[in-house]
Amino acid sequence: MTNFQVYRKTLSYSALGFLVDLFAMALLGGLTAGGFLIFNQQTDKALIGMAVGFAIGVVLAILISVFISNRIKAAQIAMMVKGVTEGNLPEHTFSEGFKEIRGRFGKITAFYFITSAIKGVFRQLGRAINRLGTALGGDVGNSITSVINSAIETIIAYLCDCCLGWILYRKDENAFKAGCEGAVIFFKHGKTFARNAGRIFGMGLLSLILVGGGVFGLSYIIYAQFPSMFETLRMEIIEAFNRGGEVMPEALNSVRNLELIFAGATSLILWSTIHSVLFRPFILVGVLRNYMEAGLKDVPTEADFAELDKKSPRFARLHSKVE
Repeated sequence: MTNFQVYRKTLSYSALGFLVDLFAMALLGGLTAGGFLIFNQQTDKALIGMAVGFAIGVVLAILISVFISNRIKAAQIAMMVKGVTEGNLPEHTFSEGFKEIRGRFGKITAFYFITSAIKGVFRQLGRAINRLGTALGGDVGNSITSVINSAIETIIAYLCDCCLGWILYRKDENAFKAGCEGAVIFFKHGKTFARNAGRIFGMGLLSLILVGGGVFGLSYIIYAQFPSMFETLRMEIIEAFNRGGEVMPEALNSVRNLELIFAGATSLILWSTIHSVLFRPFILVGVLRNYMEAGLKDVPTEADFAELDKKSPRFARLHSKVE
């Protein structure tokens, strides 16, 4: 199967994930706006109400992610792995994906627990490069370091998905051992995955310009229809700064600027969601294919684990959990 064929047959998971994310965002936005309106009407403390509503929304969004979104993602990656390793997918791909992860709740949950350790190992990639930014110093050096860190975090997100794919593929292995194997695969075959960088960042930039730019313009037009709401918010922000004995930044002392800020935040959130639905899965199939091919040709051994133990204390701690 080609990458596009695998992508097309597994896109239904992305659609379901989008609906779940959309519900979570609507819930977050509704609770934030509700808190703003309720507190503004009853206590004249709209900013506090907005913060309370936002906090409750964040908690609920996290719960939705843990118990629903992660399972959808695991089912999708399980089918992607099947497609790139076996060259075919079942007719009823959507239902088969959930059957594939049925009874593997513990392994999937374990993966999300060890993700932080895997990310810590992968982040070592950027340390040597970051020294360049540190050596340059000043704003230029800080900017270089910031860009490098952002790029590394993007790559890490794909590699963690690949690790989950490897763990799901290694059905009979302990999740921690399979996670260790996943980390080793990358470190042994880093040059192989470097070929995907152009695809990852090129398609990411394209979707940001097309989707993010469009959403920003539409959001600003919508927010501009509610100047009184943003005027109330501006006054609340001024009051908050006055209570703290600080001067409010001039950028916040403008209804138009607040509309632009909210439009920017909205466009980034919606772009991230749309990108994850339509663009990211296609990129992931290609990265996952290279990753699985490299791992299957050279399955990591205990000798590989021992070698990486010396280079990464985080990996050594993860390795120590292997039963």
